[in-house]
Formats: sequence, structure tokens, C-alpha cells
Amino acid sequence: MAADGSRPTLLYSLYRGATALLAPFAWTTVRRKLSRAGVPVERQQERLGHASLPRPPGQLIWFHAASVGESLSVLRLITQLGERLPGTEFLITSGTPTSAALIAKRLPPRTCHQYPPLDATGPVRRFLSHWRPDAGIFVESELWPQLIVEAHAAGIPLALLNARLSDKSVEGWKKRPDTAQFILDRFTLFLTQNDKTADNLVAMGADPKRVRPGTNLKAMAGPLPVDETTLTRIRREIGTRPVWVASSTHAGEEEVVLAAHASLLKHHPDLLLLLIPRHPERSDAVTGLIAKTGLTHARRTKNEPITESTQIYLADTLGETGTWYALSPLVFLGGSLREIGGHNPFEPAQAGAAVITGPGTYNFAETYAPLIANGGAVEVKTAEDLAHAVSHWLQDEAVFTAARTAAGSCVTQQQAALDTVIDTLCDQLTLT
Repeated sequence: MAADGSRPTLLYSLYRGATALLAPFAWTTVRRKLSRAGVPVERQQERLGHASLPRPPGQLIWFHAASVGESLSVLRLITQLGERLPGTEFLITSGTPTSAALIAKRLPPRTCHQYPPLDATGPVRRFLSHWRPDAGIFVESELWPQLIVEAHAAGIPLALLNARLSDKSVEGWKKRPDTAQFILDRFTLFLTQNDKTADNLVAMGADPKRVRPGTNLKAMAGPLPVDETTLTRIRREIGTRPVWVASSTHAGEEEVVLAAHASLLKHHPDLLLLLIPRHPERSDAVTGLIAKTGLTHARRTKNEPITESTQIYLADTLGETGTWYALSPLVFLGGSLREIGGHNPFEPAQAGAAVITGPGTYNFAETYAPLIANGGAVEVKTAEDLAHAVSHWLQDEAVFTAARTAAGSCVTQQQAALDTVIDTLCDQLTLT
């Protein structure tokens, strides 16, 4: 158990043994979840390392992500890598049916999706034996020990891209320095979201020469797709009414949004709120909250039209957020009024919107800081603050236009960093 990270530690060996024992039970749980989500049996088998697609010929670059946000964040990167490397094929693995469904609608050229293998020796080796990636790129904090160790042992150069680690995770790894160094030594390159993560990785045992402070990859993702047919129909229903959007809201935030909207209606009686819960399965609960306010609403999943009397449109679907952003450039972005960490502000900014946010945006601290400093976003804490911010932008067109321009400038600056990311990946992972 050498501390230089060259040999497996006792803790890793115990983990490997435990996963061998627990894999059948984990598979039972995973299979049930996939079955409930309507995933075909053939695709369920991917979690055991049995591929449902053949390996394409030539160079194959594998991206591994956790779920929706991480998966979608790499699509633009893959598209531009594909343009740089025209003979290369790409594989994305992600673990949730939701991410698989959304990725399927937006797959870049020469790209396929699979579910990742369970982190046990058999599934991992079957997966690697079939796909034989020429490089593996793990996204954010998706660190599965056996997947990493076995890929490295197979001679696959690995990168941790858009690296992000919570303070709790860092402290946990620091208590196991030998194991942390053993895992981190499997990576050729770390591209972090910010300087803090870079410093944390080095403190955990990563080779400083392999760590490069970068930017938040989600800030460089392409614009969200827009359904022009739906957009045209909803615009016709809305007419000339003013509209604002509350997007990616979580439990405990809709109450604040609804209180703000009720207040706004006193001075803007024809104002329409587009309310987009982060998790559409909560739409019944959100409908109940709306009912308590006494405000009228229409619901997207029930195909209810927006009429003159509709005060709230509940957009309770997946994959249509880009369409809703196209309807209004005034966006409150949730996951921020509570300690959730925030969501990607560049998605609405790329649609031409200015952004209102709560203070709890630690997952995007390096992204919100320049947005707020340049005037492309404003921070609120209460329903009163939110109502004031929305009303101010509704009433002062010059100020609102300046805010939208500032948000757009920040997007342009962040996207310019994408070429640097691609250059670094190609150089360090020897991609040609």
C-alpha cells in the first residue's frame, strides 16, 4: 500500500471486494428503476456491461457524466471536437433515463449513448473490452473507482473535465490521502471549473502538473433547442401581454415566486408567469400551491390553452425550456433561493435573457460573479425583492436592454474559452 499512488490501497481493495458482493443487489435495484422508466431490457443490460450497439471503427472518445446537466454540458464540446477530428467517433455514458432521453434528441454527429456499467469488476471489464476507448473523459465529480482504475489499467488516458468537488467531499477524501492519491494518479489531466477546485485537487494528492484551472463547461454549452411550432402557437395565445419566466424552481421556491407574482399583478394586471419546475413530476404539488393563491392557471401537460384570464402557465414538461425562454427575456432562475447550488445562467442568457437569481448559487459561483458584476444578473432574497426586480425591468426598457446586453457579453467571453479546452484535451490525451 504505497503512498505514492502506484499500488491499490487497502481501502480500495475492500471497496472492490464489497462491490463484487453487492453487485447482484445493486443490479436488482437499478433494473427496477429502469423498468419503471420504460427502458427496454436490451438497454437495461448495458448496466451490466453488455453493449446494445457495435463499436464503431477508428478513434473513439468516451465521455462519462452523471445525469442531465453534466451530459448536456458536453454536447457542444463533442460537436466542436468532431469538427476538429473528423474521423473520430464519440460515446456518452450517463446513468439516468431522463438524461438518455434528452441526449437522444440532441446527439452530435458520430455520437452514441449507453448506460454506464455498474462499478463492479465484471460489468466494467465487459464495457471496456467492447468499447476500447482511445480516451476517457469524466465530467464534473463522477468518480467511480473501479471504472477509473480499470480504464487506466487498460491503457486508456483519462481526464477529469469541468472538475467540481464539494467541501464535504474534499474533506472526506483528505481523511483517506493514500486512496485519494491512488485514484487521482489514474488521471492524465484535470480541467477544473475554478481555482478553488484546482487547489483542492492538489491538496487531495493530484499531481500539480496535471491540474489546469479552467471554466465552467456548462457555460459553454450551445443554446437550448426551440420548438418553432409550439413557440408560434403559444405566442399567438399570449398576444401582447407582458411575460416573465420562473425556471428550474424547486420545492420551497414556488411559494416565493407565486407571492411575487400576486404582488406584481396589482400593478401589472395582465402579466403572465411561465412557471417551469425543475422536476416535472412535482407538477401536481405545484398545481396545489397555485390553487392556494387563488390565481388562475393553465397546464402544459394537459394541453390547456392560455386565455386572457390565465395568470400562470405551468410548463411541466422536460426538454422544452428553450422554447419557454424564447417567449420572454426576463428570467428568474431557481435552485438559488435555497441552498441547492443554482443552475446554469448561460442557458437563458444565450436565449437573449437577463437573469434574476437567489443567493444560493455556489455550484456556479465563477459564472454568476461576472454576470452580476456586469449587470447581466441581479440577486434577490425575498418575494418582495423578486417582485421589485421584475417590475423594475418591466418598467424601464433601457435598463432591461442594458442587462440583456451585459448577459450576452458574458456568454461570449465564456464561450471563447472552449477552444482552449479543446486544445488542452487534444494535446494532453494525444487525440489526433
